[in-house]
Amino acid sequence: MFRVPDALQGLTRDGWLLFASRFIRLFAYGALSVVLVLYLVGIGLTEPEAGLILTLTLVGDTAVSLLLTTRADRIGRRRVLAAGALLMAAAGLTFASTTALWLLVVAGVIGVISPSGQEVGPFLPVEQAALSHVVTDRTRTEVFAWYTLTGSTATALGALAAGSITRILQDAGWESASAYRVVVVLYAALGVALAVLVSGLSQSAEMKRRSESSPPKTIFAGLTGVHHSRDVVLKLSGLFALDAFGGGFVVQSFVAYWFHLRFGVDAGTLGMIFFWANILGGASALLASRLAARIGLITTMVVTHLPSNVLLILIPLMPTLPLAITVLLVRFSISQMDVPTRQSYLMAVVQPEERSAAAGIAGVARTTGAAISPVFVGLMFANPVLMNAPFYIAGTLKSAYDLLLYRAFAAVRPPEEKQL
Repeated sequence: MFRVPDALQGLTRDGWLLFASRFIRLFAYGALSVVLVLYLVGIGLTEPEAGLILTLTLVGDTAVSLLLTTRADRIGRRRVLAAGALLMAAAGLTFASTTALWLLVVAGVIGVISPSGQEVGPFLPVEQAALSHVVTDRTRTEVFAWYTLTGSTATALGALAAGSITRILQDAGWESASAYRVVVVLYAALGVALAVLVSGLSQSAEMKRRSESSPPKTIFAGLTGVHHSRDVVLKLSGLFALDAFGGGFVVQSFVAYWFHLRFGVDAGTLGMIFFWANILGGASALLASRLAARIGLITTMVVTHLPSNVLLILIPLMPTLPLAITVLLVRFSISQMDVPTRQSYLMAVVQPEERSAAAGIAGVARTTGAAISPVFVGLMFANPVLMNAPFYIAGTLKSAYDLLLYRAFAAVRPPEEKQL
């Protein structure tokens, strides 16, 4: 019989709705990421054009996220989450209904599309801030670990579903592009379902307004909602952007396409590969919370992330499909351990009233970093000689991030680590 973990027993109805929101959203992201590049190429786009769309999509997601998250506590978290969900639905419907490059670009820029299977848009910052208000410092990292596991499991199931759906339809005689389009329509439908779900959040999920105080002292504070935590937010955001820029070279859509080109792997098998990859990544989050309780959040982030970057570099060096899959899965088993620790650390070192805005700025920094890379990856994939280069570039840049993060923040401890 399933027993609710101790760290989650204090969650309110709104907390469980936020967990459900993450599950639906990441299921949609995971499904789309497996087929997105295959779909775009299948409807007649070239690899560079697909890379351009992915880059501009992430640029648009950045703008949407910055606009909404820095104002979330003023216009309402529920409204922000509902708006993001409707932008998901609109983007999915447009991608499914046209092959015109300019319309796909417009839909990608204005809507919310995840080419990586990871978080984009305004959702994560708002949910992080809301969850941080209803848990203690001691349980925050473990709650975020379960939150990460929820998302990774959903991404895995979405990838598996997408692979299974397309394989069944292709076996039934459907053209590849038509089969992939079904997954894109599913993405849009889940956006609508998500909008309905988050509309059920209560007023308790909103940031309680304080009495009017002195106006922000800087233009930055006025625009972003971050004043006291400005320096730490800007430093962390810069580092997160570097990590995401490296990660943008190996977004799940392009890794799936790499396996297709290198080993001839079909969409059904790709779905299975990324199902297990995301399951392993999510499960590792629970271990991360326990490790962080012993050695600290920053140390956990670095000592688990560095080896995963070495494994990333090794993937294209594997001579056979089974070896390449094995290295990929081993990498996923440790690569996501920095996710709940990173989220928890940011929420711990900023002022409570600045959490939504701080998470939004950090999220925008990550999306901006990740948005730049795919356009270069598309060009590399168009040249068979450079097809493996994205793995090498990503591993190197992400390793540099780890070393710089430790140097800058090893001595800055969150409240629960003062006795460590």
